[in-house]
Amino acid sequence: MKLGGIDEAGRGPVIGPLVIATVVVDEKNLDRLRELNVRDSKKISPKRREELFNKIIEILDDYVVIELWPEEIDNRNGTLNEFEVENFIKALNSLKIKPEVLYIDAADVKEERFGEVIKKKLDFSPKIVSEHKADDKYLPVSAASILAKVTRDRAIEKLKEEYGEIGSGYPSDPRTRKFLEEYYLKYGDFPPIARRTWKTLKKLEEKLKPKLQKSSKKDGQLNITEFLR
Repeated sequence: MKLGGIDEAGRGPVIGPLVIATVVVDEKNLDRLRELNVRDSKKISPKRREELFNKIIEILDDYVVIELWPEEIDNRNGTLNEFEVENFIKALNSLKIKPEVLYIDAADVKEERFGEVIKKKLDFSPKIVSEHKADDKYLPVSAASILAKVTRDRAIEKLKEEYGEIGSGYPSDPRTRKFLEEYYLKYGDFPPIARRTWKTLKKLEEKLKPKLQKSSKKDGQLNITEFLR
């Protein structure tokens, strides 16, 4: 029997992509995932996740990973939950090998509803198990969780090569907030790698805009003085 799992990484961050990964694994290969100690990606160190990435792929029958960047997230129609459901469906329908049982890490308060909404738009008819914390309960979801997290981690590392220290991208990370504040004060806007619809950015802009205007006013006065000399 073919088992499927789907999960995401990067739903909450203000910087970088939301990554969705779905996997298909034969039931007889679950022991191989178990031997690797595959579990919820949040409970594994970044180094170990990276080591597991290719090993997991070798065991899978099929997988799909989708990266959704800030511009796409900001331009979505509807809620973040609806956007996530839409892209869960896109990823699942992209699978070449379809699972007979599909385990879903539910993002909705009502677990079953999340699964039902997805099932209606699938181009195949699996038995659906939609639960909270499925990434900690079911190996296919744990595997998907690791693929999604490693893909996002790699994307963040590439962004650091371009932008310098941006932290983890989470609003609670002081390094991320420092980067956003400094970038805004320097350029008068937030970088394209940031999610503009997030409350974090709106609050930062409210805080920093007066400073920026004051600074611009000072610079303008200085330029006129220089010009008159």
